[in-house]
Amino acid sequence: MTTKRLTVLLLFVGVGLSAIFLLPVATHSQPAGINLDLPQFVGKWYGTDQQISTRELEVLAGDTEFARKVYTDASGNSIFVSIVLSGADLDNSIHRPERCLPAQGWTIADTTKLKIPIAAGQKLGVTRLHDVRQVPLRDGKMISLYNLNYYWFVGYHHLTASHIEREMFDVKDRVLKGYNQRWAYITVASDITEGLTLFGRSEAQTDTMIQDFIRQIFPEISKEPANAKRAKKSEKLVALSPL
Repeated sequence: MTTKRLTVLLLFVGVGLSAIFLLPVATHSQPAGINLDLPQFVGKWYGTDQQISTRELEVLAGDTEFARKVYTDASGNSIFVSIVLSGADLDNSIHRPERCLPAQGWTIADTTKLKIPIAAGQKLGVTRLHDVRQVPLRDGKMISLYNLNYYWFVGYHHLTASHIEREMFDVKDRVLKGYNQRWAYITVASDITEGLTLFGRSEAQTDTMIQDFIRQIFPEISKEPANAKRAKKSEKLVALSPL
């Protein structure tokens, strides 16, 4: 990218962000593009509701909505699923997971972008975080616990795995169209259990398990009519745009 093009881009972003504060207070929000009711069953998986932490309720905007379950199967595997849906106060509802995970004691060892094949030839763009933290055993020794965290954002008209791209969509909608999309932040995560439990899963096995689960739950939480409008441009809206 040339210096001239970079200057123009930064100017556009700056003007766009500044214009947000000039919008009328009556700016409306689009309906949610996600089904907030997580299913009790996803294939062989059974979901149990999880409590939202007091810290989240205190920090996030009061009209933020949540759905959270831990899904388990007959083999003892577990997958954590969370949806955080913004209200009118988007800036205090949705944030980069790379900010909150370190606050929970996780170190992000690696970040990659993936495209997971879903239905009808579409590919869902996701961000994959490989995390690690130290946890104590009963004898007091510390071990490294590794976790894979997949996430993406869903608006009324857009899907993206990029926090920056989500913000750009938001600026465009506010400035040019006069409304907010109610963005949802979806997380699907599981610990790597190899070396921790009998017949534990390797990193590659955990990846396969999570991606297969995402393919099953994606149609369950996708919501019409947003999907119908997205279908005409599925590759544009579903495929991940590079940062």
